[in-house]
Amino acid sequence: MSVKIQDSPSRAAFDVKSAQDLRSQFQKDPQQGLKAAAQQFETLFLQQVIKSMRDATPQDGLLNSDQSRFYTGLLDQQMAQNIAGSGKGIGFARLIEQQLGRNLVGTDAQAGLNAPANAAGSALPLTAADARHLQYTPVPSALPTSAAYAGIASSNNAGAALGNAEGPTSSKEFVNRIWPQAVEASRSTGIPPQFLVGHAALESGWGRSEIRKSDGSSSYNLFGIKAGKNWNGATVDATTTEYVDGQAQQSVERFRAYSSYDEAFRDYASLLRSNPRYSGVIGSQDGAEFAKGLQRAGYATDPSYADKLSKIINGPSLRMALVG
Repeated sequence: MSVKIQDSPSRAAFDVKSAQDLRSQFQKDPQQGLKAAAQQFETLFLQQVIKSMRDATPQDGLLNSDQSRFYTGLLDQQMAQNIAGSGKGIGFARLIEQQLGRNLVGTDAQAGLNAPANAAGSALPLTAADARHLQYTPVPSALPTSAAYAGIASSNNAGAALGNAEGPTSSKEFVNRIWPQAVEASRSTGIPPQFLVGHAALESGWGRSEIRKSDGSSSYNLFGIKAGKNWNGATVDATTTEYVDGQAQQSVERFRAYSSYDEAFRDYASLLRSNPRYSGVIGSQDGAEFAKGLQRAGYATDPSYADKLSKIINGPSLRMALVG
């Protein structure tokens, strides 16, 4: 059954299935898929306009809090989607469709599929809640789950086993290796998977500086999570950089060790959900705010941590890895 995304303005703006529907739409009908992507782009534009209006309004009242701003953000996303999907919108989607639709003329079916998909995907900012569709690879038609990604995950795990002695050779290889796990963690935290991948990239140096055990094998700890007194699992000691009074100092700390990237991402997602410090991070849909929220919560001592993470999330390396 063909899914007409543009005919469903009433669906929830945070519906994680929308990216999968868009991917399926491109495969079944490139022209309709392009129309849906153009409407999503108009939605993002309207969302930024509404956000700018909100930012210009004083937010220091008694009823203002991180929670109220979070739900106001969801309301704005839904409002932008409803306007863009109403059939009229502001005309931005129609212009995009006309411009990119030229790629559909005079090409075969496969070229007609890839050209508008890649063009539209390259244009969409990574701060979009549903920017998962930038990972333009064949995936199962159902909503992503660990079981659905079994084939992809098995090949990734095989690559991870081979990569225990050395990290991934490129940012794209790193993203492909952990993308299924990032999608699963996104489902439980409401945080876009590309943000989680960006965080893992910062903490592990794109997988090239993973914390390793004494025998050289990977601890699969991509997020630099330390083993506190309540941690009962495996551990590994590693040298790290901590900032004291703004000064960088080397120290040996004890970190958590996992048996797989699946376990690492589950523990990371659980940490964000269960620790009250990270309540302002859950559901973040803006890369810069996600990074600032982690720093405010004390995730790291580096005073430039938020800026570094934001640059990765919105930078060209991650963008090209997702689109390529």
